[in-house]
Amino acid sequence: MIDDILVHDADAHVLEPNELWGQYLAPQFAQRISRQTESAAARGVVDFQASARLHLACLEAGVDPQLVSRILAGTSVGARCLRLDGQPIFEGISDEVWRRGVQHTLQHCLPALARHFDAASQIANLRERGVDCCHLYPTTGLWLFAIAHLEPAFASALVAAYNNWLFDYCSLGPDFLRGVAAVSQHDPSAMPATVAWAAEHGWGAVYVRPNPFGGRTLSHPAYELFWAECERRNIAVAIHEGTHARLPAAGADRFVTRFGRHACSHPLEQMMALLSLIEGGVLERYPKLRVAFMESGCGWLPYWLWRLDTIEYQNLAWEVPQNVRMKPSDYFRRQCFIACEASEPGLDLVVKEFGTGCLLYGSDYPHMDHAAAIAADVEHISARLGRVAAREVLWNNPRRFYGCDRPFGAAVEE
Repeated sequence: MIDDILVHDADAHVLEPNELWGQYLAPQFAQRISRQTESAAARGVVDFQASARLHLACLEAGVDPQLVSRILAGTSVGARCLRLDGQPIFEGISDEVWRRGVQHTLQHCLPALARHFDAASQIANLRERGVDCCHLYPTTGLWLFAIAHLEPAFASALVAAYNNWLFDYCSLGPDFLRGVAAVSQHDPSAMPATVAWAAEHGWGAVYVRPNPFGGRTLSHPAYELFWAECERRNIAVAIHEGTHARLPAAGADRFVTRFGRHACSHPLEQMMALLSLIEGGVLERYPKLRVAFMESGCGWLPYWLWRLDTIEYQNLAWEVPQNVRMKPSDYFRRQCFIACEASEPGLDLVVKEFGTGCLLYGSDYPHMDHAAAIAADVEHISARLGRVAAREVLWNNPRRFYGCDRPFGAAVEE
C-alpha cells in the first residue's frame, strides 16, 4: 500500500531458475535444454564485478560479494546461458545490452539476485516497493516458448513444466503471488486443456503472444476452441510481447539494435493483435471474454481505434459483416483492458475517450525496461487522475480483469 492506495501489480515477472527444466520438464525432452558455462568476461560483467562498488553494495545489502560474483558468472538464473538443441533461445541481443541488464539487476535487485530470485525474495522486494499483490509472467519463457520451429509436443511440454513450477513458486504466498499460465501456441489443440488446468488450479488468466505462429494470427480458426474455453471458464487472456524472440515480430526484419526492435515490437504487435481480435470476429463471437494488452503503453489506443472506427469501419464494414457488427472501439469498451505507463502523455486522452475502467498498472519487475520505482508511479498516477481513479487503476481494475476477490474501494472513499 502506498498513501492508502492498495497496489495490484498486473505485470511483474519471475526470473526462472535454469534448474527448472531438469526438475519439471518431461524426461524425454530434458536433454534438449542445456546450460553453457561462460566466463564473467564473456558475459560482459567482469568490469562490474572487479569494482569496489559491487563489493560495497553487497555489504550494504547484507549479502556475500563472492556469492553474487559466482551467480553472475554461473548459470543459476537468466537465459543467457541456456541452449535449446545447442542454440541460444533468443536472437539479436548484444553483449552490451546484457551487461547493462546485469548492472540494472545489481543496482535494483541485489538481495533478490543473491537468493536466485526465489519466491521469498519476490515477495520481499515487491512488498518493499509498496505492492500488495502481483500477477507473474515469465522471462526466459517469453523466448523459450516462442521459438518458431519447435515441435508441438515439445512446446507443450515446456509450457507444462513452467506452469507446474510457477504453481509451486506461488504456493509460498498465494495471496500475494498469482500465476498467469503460459499457453503453447504451437499446438492449438492443446490450448483448451491449459485453460482448464489454469481454472482447476485457481488461476484467473492465461497469456498468449501477439505474434503469428506458423502463419496463424490470433483470430485463426485453429484457436477457436481456445477462445471458447476461456469464455466458458471465465479465464482472462493477457497478450504479452517479448522482444528478441525467435519468431516473426514487428521491426525484427529491419532493425538490428534493441533500440529499434524494442521500440517496434511491443506497441506494433499489440496494435495488430487488437486488430486481429476485432477483424477476425473473436470479440464478436465471445462477448464475455476479457482481454488485456500488456507492456506496450496505452497512448496508441485512441489513435488506433479512431482509425479503425472512422477510416476502416465506416468505409469497409461491408467486407467483414459477420465479424465486425459494431464500431471497433465499442468492442474494446465492452471487454478489453490495457496496461499504462504512469508518465506517458497519451494517458489523459485514453481516460477522456474510454474512462479509467480499462486501465491496468504493471511494474515489469525486475526487467531493465523499468527501474521498478513503483511509489513514484503511484504518486504520478494519483496526481494525474485523482485518488479515486488511481484506486481503480491500481487495484480494482486488475482484480476485475484477473477475476480476483471483491474490489477494494468501498471502505476508503474520498
